[in-house]
Amino acid sequence: MFCAAGKNMFLFVLENLGQTIVPDLGSLESQHDFRTPEFEEFNGKPDSLFFNDGQRRIDFVLVYEDESRKETNKKGTNEKQRRKRQAYESNLICHGLQLEATRSVLDDKLVFVKVHAPWEVLCTYAEIMHIKLPLKPNDLKNRSSAFGTLNWFTKVLSVDESIIKPEQEFFTAPFEKNRMNDFYIVDRDAFFNPATRSRIVYFILSRVKYQVINNVSKFGINRLVNSGIYKAAFPLHDCKFRRQSEDPSCPNERYLLYREWAHPRSIYKKQPLDLIRKYYGEKIGIYFAWLGYYTQMLLLAAVVGVACFLYGYLNQDNCTWSKEVCHPDIGGKIIMCPQCDRLCPFWKLNITCESSKKLCIFDSFGTLVFAVFMGVWVTLFLEFWKRRQAELEYEWDTVELQQEEQARPEYEARCTHVVINEITQEEERIPFTAWGKCIRITLCASAVFFWILLIIASVIGIIVYRLSVFIVFSAKLPKNINGTDPIQKYLTPQTATSITASIISFIIIMILNTIYEKVAIMITNFELPRTQTDYENSLTMKMFLFQFVNYYSSCFYIAFFKGKFVGYPGDPVYWLGKYRNEECDPGGCLLELTTQLTIIMGGKAIWNNIQEVLLPWIMNLIGRFHRVSGSEKITPRWEQDYHLQPMGKLGLFYEYLEMIIQFGFVTLFVASFPLAPLLALVNNILEIRVDAWKLTTQFRRLVPEKAQDIGAWQPIMQGIAILAVVTNAMIIAFTSDMIPRLVYYWSFSVPPYGDHTSYTMEGYINNTLSIFKVADFKNKSKGNPYSDLGNHTTCRYRDFRYPPGHPQEYKHNIYYWHVIAAKLAFIIVMEHVIYSVKFFISYAIPDVSKRTKSKIQREKYLTQKLLHENHLKDMTKNMGVIAERMIEAVDNNLRPKSE
Repeated sequence: MFCAAGKNMFLFVLENLGQTIVPDLGSLESQHDFRTPEFEEFNGKPDSLFFNDGQRRIDFVLVYEDESRKETNKKGTNEKQRRKRQAYESNLICHGLQLEATRSVLDDKLVFVKVHAPWEVLCTYAEIMHIKLPLKPNDLKNRSSAFGTLNWFTKVLSVDESIIKPEQEFFTAPFEKNRMNDFYIVDRDAFFNPATRSRIVYFILSRVKYQVINNVSKFGINRLVNSGIYKAAFPLHDCKFRRQSEDPSCPNERYLLYREWAHPRSIYKKQPLDLIRKYYGEKIGIYFAWLGYYTQMLLLAAVVGVACFLYGYLNQDNCTWSKEVCHPDIGGKIIMCPQCDRLCPFWKLNITCESSKKLCIFDSFGTLVFAVFMGVWVTLFLEFWKRRQAELEYEWDTVELQQEEQARPEYEARCTHVVINEITQEEERIPFTAWGKCIRITLCASAVFFWILLIIASVIGIIVYRLSVFIVFSAKLPKNINGTDPIQKYLTPQTATSITASIISFIIIMILNTIYEKVAIMITNFELPRTQTDYENSLTMKMFLFQFVNYYSSCFYIAFFKGKFVGYPGDPVYWLGKYRNEECDPGGCLLELTTQLTIIMGGKAIWNNIQEVLLPWIMNLIGRFHRVSGSEKITPRWEQDYHLQPMGKLGLFYEYLEMIIQFGFVTLFVASFPLAPLLALVNNILEIRVDAWKLTTQFRRLVPEKAQDIGAWQPIMQGIAILAVVTNAMIIAFTSDMIPRLVYYWSFSVPPYGDHTSYTMEGYINNTLSIFKVADFKNKSKGNPYSDLGNHTTCRYRDFRYPPGHPQEYKHNIYYWHVIAAKLAFIIVMEHVIYSVKFFISYAIPDVSKRTKSKIQREKYLTQKLLHENHLKDMTKNMGVIAERMIEAVDNNLRPKSE
């Protein structure tokens, strides 16, 4: 585990001090002093990416605070930290890494340890990690564009190839040291690009040990950073983002990314995905590729959504039922029953005139068309994304990703139980027994269930708020029964309650979301998944399940529960035995659902931008202010990067989660808000550039990681797509007023049920409002009618029931059963039609295009042929040498011996 390489290098001994392995003589810590050659002064070159010798490239930087120079020196704790760091850095050198330390220019307490991986180390670990590297240039020609006439337009949107040159393509294969001659090694310094070098070094840093306690090893840079032994660990940006490096050998990729990707002037251009992947790794690259593709597909959905919105807007003047609501001789003479007990007054239908006009925009035939279109759109998006993802797998050499993921250091540190592996029949350590794992899973599931119940409790609280505040608004807002008051015209009790409840609901959502993020991480840490992928997948399911309930529960309540179980004025249904259930407007709850979606989507976008842009910018601004103010000292690249914000291991997870929640809003409730794709499109166009700006200007460079796909988010999107068909069908059937209007138009406007001679929507409002006799009010629910009500003895309410005096008074009438049958039939037909189209599209569009399959097979064939030919050449060469030696030996044996 440890090396002994002579006194002049590092001689290690084990000191039984808390079972900590500490170097004794010539330790790196003792050499971190200005008087020793191992501790180097800054050479004054701020753009340098090399050790002071100018030859060895800096692949990683570790930062710690020198305990001997702290103002408050806790000797015991600091000595233990120093020894752990000694052991760790010494073992890094034993693993072949080279270190050079430099003190901070601005703060002499900070020490920067620069890490370099020599050629032999890179080759060794490239083979261990199965890293694919170039064999020979790829001579396969890409198919020419089928849209030659649009090349000029594509060129405008594309990145200028004279600025960001296209990457040369290679045939690749997993690296093997014994076949080094087969690989395309023109320059050793360029064979491993900076991203690959950083990956290899981070792989080593994550697995080098620094302490052993009770036969349990502690290792990994992440634990050392979390415990404060190191302040930070990160790879370097290659230059400043605003200007190019003074070093002529620097590729200036950060500068190019800022100029052609993150800068606002590039907002209309395509993303330089190959450069993003080269600089940040495949995991970051695949995220931006997915986000860009999602945004492109949203363009089509936004266009259709705007068309449907305009259709409703332009036809709102032809909305017959809205005209009847606003007509003084129809809506102005219809007296509506009170919607709550005691304090709520009778009111005239025409006070809902403005909301009925707005409802005509969203509750139109275009809504149905758009809901069906979105059911097909989401399938097209998912299927075409799979094809695009397959292309990226080929282009980025992740088709056969042979990366055996190692156990997380946090997992291995808890491995204390010894068991026999059933496959290898060898001893191995696990953190807990099967019974212990069962207990942990049960506790974690219980914690998640508790938080979901907490969300449901908050939703119930919002419902109680709606019920209580509606009474207050009914009592406090201007009480003009004719609806002519200007305030009452636009701010009805229903509208005021809906807006305030939506705002409060959004605030509660964001508070619970912030708290649960920390709780979910704690629960997942307690669960102790083995690998980082297992950890992220476990956290993904917990966070998405929570946020699904958190963000969508209020929308589900308005869409499918509000106004559905209210009874009728003489016999209302009470919530918790105290609060009378909410009723919808006479036009339904669709407009309220639209309001809720608008507030949550808009508020979420604003809040996320504040978190993602403003907070990192302010933190960096404060950091620059607290550093030496007005100092003209030249700071090196590693010190500039240290003062940037750390991204965190879960930074990309939150970006995905934000977009998936938005994807849910765009698909699940789009029938109520056709402008949702447009809002999402605008947000995503800004989101791409904001994320790019963050990565290139505000955050340290991330450790590049490999990834084949978007992981667990793909099945989550597929689940949302399936659920979206059901929710949109039910919104049209039960939340909007479309089905009752269609039933009236085709069945109840003409004989035998209607009085009109032709199909018409005239009389729809009168037909859908039932009559209630005021004298039938029970004492507990009787309203407080105005004195100017006149001689009216009845009021109207939204339902389909027989009038008083009928043999089945207040029972559901024939219209109700026709409407229910039509709603159920509509849901069944719409679901089956859309699901049939979805499955047909999924079957017709293969996940991998024929062209990509051919390219993959062709490359695999050529790669195998190349390796086989090289192997045959080596064998032929070796056999030739052997044959020559055998012939020489035979000649020597046959030659007469000299006397």
